[in-house]
Amino acid sequence: MMTDSGSAEVAVIGNTDITPTESENNIINTMVERGTALLRKMEINVAEAEKRTGKNTVNMQETYTVYLIETRPAEAVPEGGTPAAPDSLWRRYSEFELLRTYLLVTYPYIVVPPLPEKRAEFVWHKLSADNLDPDFVERRRVGLENFLLRVASHNVLSNDKIFFLFLTEQEKEWRDAVLETGFQDKVDSRLKSLNAMFRVKNPDKRFSDLKQYSDEMNTVIAQLLRVRARVADRMYGVYKVHGNYGRVFSEWSAIEKEMGDGLQSAGHHMDTYAASVDDILEEEEHYADQLKEYLFYTDSLRSVCRKHELIQYELETVAQDLASKKQQREELVTGTVRVFSLKGMTSKLFGQESQEQRESRVSALEQGIQEGEEALKEKNIESQEFVRTAWEDIERFKEQKDGDLREALISYAIMQISMCKKGIQVWSNAKECFNKM
Repeated sequence: MMTDSGSAEVAVIGNTDITPTESENNIINTMVERGTALLRKMEINVAEAEKRTGKNTVNMQETYTVYLIETRPAEAVPEGGTPAAPDSLWRRYSEFELLRTYLLVTYPYIVVPPLPEKRAEFVWHKLSADNLDPDFVERRRVGLENFLLRVASHNVLSNDKIFFLFLTEQEKEWRDAVLETGFQDKVDSRLKSLNAMFRVKNPDKRFSDLKQYSDEMNTVIAQLLRVRARVADRMYGVYKVHGNYGRVFSEWSAIEKEMGDGLQSAGHHMDTYAASVDDILEEEEHYADQLKEYLFYTDSLRSVCRKHELIQYELETVAQDLASKKQQREELVTGTVRVFSLKGMTSKLFGQESQEQRESRVSALEQGIQEGEEALKEKNIESQEFVRTAWEDIERFKEQKDGDLREALISYAIMQISMCKKGIQVWSNAKECFNKM
């Protein structure tokens, strides 16, 4: 998989001895709870990442990132025992994308977890946007692991055979299996979705509201991430400027005899304070990535809404076609034409149809009406089932979102409080140094 910077992404996934019938699941990460049968039987983690070089499909040299994903049976290890060695296999980032596309198409009523970003967004100026930057690669490693754990912890997605094969089969076998499902033939075209969005006459208010909410949530989180990046820029500058205090105090101490030791010690505290900002902002990126996950989740919400619009549009089209056929039958039976039609004008110009022709057309319309009523019934059932299952998963997602974002924001606030306390401690230490002069 070529990234935007020309690099390819590869990952390694672990194998296990679990059979496909045991693939009913759940997994654990900082924001994922253990609950499904899969996570009680299998541990999944993306262990490491490394850069490699090789030739791509057009025989050009390229640099790409490799992610090692390991799985092992989630069995209790006896005291003094050794955990089972993990199984692993290689996966390209493009396979993660293929898996997610398959899940989106196969389960259109589910808010499918997002993949981590392809290129760094909302970064402050000292943070590299290079896809091969070690810090970015590490955050993506965490994001890929989180994606797998999100899927494995979902009570529906975790039972999917293709997902289980993704964790256990080699590249060719898994890719063949996913393509054999024919999911690509079910992908709704963008034009078709746009047509449905603009032409649907009776949209479900719940889905319209959800679509508006996802747009607004996307805007709010994006703004929050921009503010955070600006604050990080300024905070970095403030902290680093404190290093000037250290330099000045150190130079000052060289010309003082009685005050020298105190000034030198205070300067060391200032240097420590200035250097601490790197670890602080690195920790902040962890919370920013949690917000970014929900920024990308908004696309999943919109995907569910688009699918509902398409189903609703198809339902209205079938209903409209059925109503048209019924009107045509009534006109033939009664001999009255309610609206202008080409057939009505033709009859006036060239004479009326014979009784036999009229009966043949009525019979064909009766058959069409019968088929239309069956089609309408099927579409109604499809629409009702989609609404039921989609709203059930949306409620699950809302609960997950509220808990995750509450936890992330509280942790971020605690981190800021801790950072401020460290700043107070530095100046308290400096004060003690000054008192001893």
